[in-house]
This record gives sequence, C-alpha cells and structure tokens, in this order.
Amino acid sequence: MVQARRSGGVSEPRVTLADVPRTIRIASVNVNGIRAAVRNGMAGWLDRADVDILTLQEVRAEREHVDTALPGWHIVHDEALAKGRAGVAVASRLPISGSRTKLPPEPAQSEGRWLEATFDIDGEQLTVVSAYVHSGEVGTPRQEAKWAFLDAMTERLPQLSADGALAVVTGDLNVGHRELDIKNWRGNVKKAGFLPRERAYFDRFFGEAGSDVTGVDGSTGTGLGWIDIGRRFAGEVDGPYTWWSNRGQAFDNDTGWRIDYHAASPALAARVVDYRVARAAAYAERWSDHAPVIADYTLGC
Repeated sequence: MVQARRSGGVSEPRVTLADVPRTIRIASVNVNGIRAAVRNGMAGWLDRADVDILTLQEVRAEREHVDTALPGWHIVHDEALAKGRAGVAVASRLPISGSRTKLPPEPAQSEGRWLEATFDIDGEQLTVVSAYVHSGEVGTPRQEAKWAFLDAMTERLPQLSADGALAVVTGDLNVGHRELDIKNWRGNVKKAGFLPRERAYFDRFFGEAGSDVTGVDGSTGTGLGWIDIGRRFAGEVDGPYTWWSNRGQAFDNDTGWRIDYHAASPALAARVVDYRVARAAAYAERWSDHAPVIADYTLGC
C-alpha cells in the first residue's frame, strides 16, 4: 500500500514495508554428516552467507546433534531409520508453520530423504523441500529404491505446484540431467546417476507442463513444468558442478557433477533474482564434498 505524506503542502508517496517484496535466501547442501561439517567450517560459512532458509541432506545425526550444530534456528528434521545414514533437515531464521515427511503414494520409503517445510511469509505460503534421492546401483535393490522414489516424486510435484503454488525442491537429487551436468559423462552413461532412464524423469520434471515429453531413453510422459533454476541461470555451459569425488584431483581439476538442485514451481521460478554455487576457493577450505547451492527469491509481491 502506498500512503501519502504531506511536506510543505505537497503530497508525496511514501512506501511502507508492506509494499517492498522481501528477498528470501535459500541455501541447500549435502553436508556429508552435519557433525563433521561443523568441525570443518560450516558454522563460519553460515555466519557469512546470510541465509534465511537452509536445507540439509545426508545429515547422518540425531535431532540433538542438529540442534547443537544450528543454535537459534527453527528446525524440522527427518532422521533416517538406519543410524548414521541419510537424514534431511530444514533450518530457518523464519518460523516454520508446518512440515511433512512422506511421499505419496505409499509404500515409497522416504524416511530421511524427503522433508517439506511450509512458511507463511508476508501473506504468501512457501513450501521448501529438502530431498536426498538414493544414489542407486545398477542391477541391485538400491536402484529399485531409486526408481520408486523418482516415481513418488513424479506423483508429488504436480500437487506441490497446483494452482500457482510457490514451492521449491532443493537438495541432492543424485542425477545429472544432461551431458552439461557431468564433466566425464561418456564414461557414466551406464552408471547410476546418469542412466538414460533416470535422466528421463528429469526430462519430464522440467518439460513444458501438460506437454508430451520424449525422454532421453525414448520413453514418453507428461511434462510437469518445473524449472531447473541452476540451468536457467547458468545457460548452456558445463556445470556449474556441485559435487566432486574425493579421489584424485577431481576438485582441483573441476571434474565434477551437477546433482544438487533448486527445482522451482513455475510461480516461484518467476521470483528468482539470483543463483550461485558456493564452490570453495580451495580443496582445503571445503567442509563437505558438495558445494552449497544458493538462490534468492522474492516473497510478498
């Protein structure tokens, strides 16, 4: 609302705080164990990053450890059933109005891998998801679990974006969607993380809503209309990568994978004003094998 202020008999427009959209900074990172991340420098990074909402994957800790790592934050946490495995969390400087941890349809097992947090911000509702998709392994039950999880995501995404809702799925989705997303893609086309069938799910996730989409594996399905914020901002370039193997000189040579995403509903994608991968300046300065992925969104428009 614009109000008028009188000065010397002249009415001048006065902008109130309610008129100004608020920029919300959301960062996502696979911490590869939150206790180790804190020991290696995560807290210092957070002090500098000015993050409003932080989504974490592979937390590998109990709730008390998460609270200790993030004092003063509002936190929701879904611990993995198996101790020391998986685990996702959402931490926020803003109050969290609700959360859910299950992906429909059951019995897809999402324990420690899917967490939705809802926020009421300046009259608008925002849903932020921290997701940790299975890494998979060809020809094993681990890959079957990954297919089930991706199927469940296919069911849930249209629900999250229905009626112009503001939603973002962040996290380690463990699939390089395109050849641009993996430095050595030719050597990985038969490996989990870059299988054509996996990539076809992302073809549909990011395909035009309601359109017929032919996946890279030749399968067909309906586009869901979600937006890959990283690719939209980076354009048709290699990377920017978000994960590097600890083997050899992968980090120093930037031989990485882009498997950490901000996937936004169309309505929220229109609100993005900045995106970046916070790659450490040097190997010794990393506190995880993944880099934080950060995007700024405007709320209260």
